[in-house]
Amino acid sequence: MTTTTLAVLVPLLPFLGAAAGLALGRTAPGFVRPLAVLPTLAAAVLAVLVAARQGGGAVIEASTQLTPTGSVPVTLGLHVDGFAALVAVLVGAVATCVQVYSTGYLRDDPRYPSYAALVSLFTAAMLLVVYTGDLMVLLVGWEVMGICSYFLVGHYWETPEARSASLKAFLVTKAGDVPFLFGLFALAADAGTFRIEGVLAAVADGRLDHPTPVALLLLAGVAGKSAQFPLHTWLPDAMAGPTPVSALIHAATMVAAGIYFVARLLPVFAASAAAMTVLAVMAAVTMAGSALAALAQDDIKRVLAYSTIGQLGYMAGALAVGDRSAAVFHLLSHAAFKALLFLAAGAVIHAAGTNSLTAMARMGGLARRVPDAYWTMTVALLALAAIPPFAGFFSKEAVLVAAERTALDGADAPAAAGWTVLVAGLLTALLTAAYALRLWLRAFRGRGPAAPDHGRQPIAMTAVLWVLAVPSLGFGLTTAHVDDWFDRDGLGPTLVTAVLGTGLAVAGGAVTYAVWRTLAARTAPPAPVPHVAHPDADAGHVEAEALRLPHPAEDPADPGRALLGPLHRPAAAGFHLDALYDRVLVRPVLAAASLVRFLDREVVDTYVRGAGATAKGLGWLVRRAQTGNVQTYLGALLAGSVVLAIAAVALANAFAGA
Repeated sequence: MTTTTLAVLVPLLPFLGAAAGLALGRTAPGFVRPLAVLPTLAAAVLAVLVAARQGGGAVIEASTQLTPTGSVPVTLGLHVDGFAALVAVLVGAVATCVQVYSTGYLRDDPRYPSYAALVSLFTAAMLLVVYTGDLMVLLVGWEVMGICSYFLVGHYWETPEARSASLKAFLVTKAGDVPFLFGLFALAADAGTFRIEGVLAAVADGRLDHPTPVALLLLAGVAGKSAQFPLHTWLPDAMAGPTPVSALIHAATMVAAGIYFVARLLPVFAASAAAMTVLAVMAAVTMAGSALAALAQDDIKRVLAYSTIGQLGYMAGALAVGDRSAAVFHLLSHAAFKALLFLAAGAVIHAAGTNSLTAMARMGGLARRVPDAYWTMTVALLALAAIPPFAGFFSKEAVLVAAERTALDGADAPAAAGWTVLVAGLLTALLTAAYALRLWLRAFRGRGPAAPDHGRQPIAMTAVLWVLAVPSLGFGLTTAHVDDWFDRDGLGPTLVTAVLGTGLAVAGGAVTYAVWRTLAARTAPPAPVPHVAHPDADAGHVEAEALRLPHPAEDPADPGRALLGPLHRPAAAGFHLDALYDRVLVRPVLAAASLVRFLDREVVDTYVRGAGATAKGLGWLVRRAQTGNVQTYLGALLAGSVVLAIAAVALANAFAGA
């Protein structure tokens, strides 16, 4: 079988699995789990074969023109380079882990068939984005992911949190997608093609007439999809969905799509120094702001959500300094440990008997209760904090090295962009270690009440955790063997950035631990907090039911509160960006809608009702005149004749006088 055929099958198999799962979900429920797991697993295996055959060498290309457009043609084609090959392996592997994990996590969920089918469709859409060689086909996968996220985030639609979160995710990402669409059209108009290779050739030849407006329009869509400031606010609220969905969105799909898009079209953005500077500032604000917000959250999944936003900021920062190799390397590394973090959080949720949308103060005795989640989450948090030799250390250092190089020589991007990313990246390294250790201490060393025992974790859940722990620990050590798939050799750290980054991370962790020990010694254990007991329920039911629980009281032993001081309250509220958007955007739109409704009801409808009332009144007068009495008709005729005669005489006299 040719490599092209294998590449075509990679996105096609999950799509067919989704279609079959939706068709047979009710009539043949026994086929739902195999249809969820096997096509995705087969796609992952084929993606590995494609990557092995591609080997970081020549680009694999094939295309066929779709229906004629009359202007810029749209083609259905493949474009598999080293980046696409590696990212496709990532998507297939994480999606397979999520599907296997979900068979245990949602084993008794009545809507599991539709859930599994949507996860498969989500996977197929992302693989289409990765492999396609045409921007319009990429847009199809881009938008399919948006609608899949809407349905999956709103899986527990009985709860208002899930409904509002799914709607918010859809609307915020669409706010970025509108300028993104115009950017694609403007790019195609300048380059004369939607083919990615043609666009890159046009940039190389200097035929891109408007690089800055095109790049800025495209960045709006990237900011929405990849949760970058200022369109990142949907991602923390999206935690209302099932935990495996969070793992899929944060690790392999949706938010990775925007970073991958910029990496594929980096020369377009690099053609505009202004766009690169905007991207650098956006990445810096995203990194630092999300790390501060993560340090203030009481919800384990919201901590991880803000963590994802910050790590995406690292990737955007690498792109802002012109190094897509570092960005994709961190994308791959982050996918492994972030998927592990979310899936381990799902195991913690199940063991704690409470959903992540309640505070970590509810958690107690979990290190002994869920040893698999405890050890694997520890590995993932060390990778997140970029402690050597875990995967996050090497990929984060690749970003810092790229920023340092640009700051010193300004060859690939403005030097100001390099300094911005470097300073923000080092500050974020300090904060990341602080909130990672805070999460670990509060989840596994906290003094919350011990939750009821929900039984042994399903093997499908625990096995996936250990599978993902392997790349979280060892992926960074493979840098010497994956250079062929990247643009540059040597993704390893340098002494300066390694010492600075690791030193700041250790300092952040040490200060957090010292503050936690001090507060724990001063405060008494918190009073028991009631939570839902579901001794026979699966994790998904626990998660759905606990969405209705009130938040517990503030934990006086929380080190984040002491570390942030007066910043804690605004950081916990996401620096009130939602409130700002409510005032600046939502309220004016609602006011305009109210005005339109008033005009429609009181002005337009008044004319409509008046026209109807006038016709009705005239009809009533005509009906009253039809009495059926001949004498009445003759009297009216005589009176009318007299009136006409008088009028005629008056007119005649008037004309005679004139």
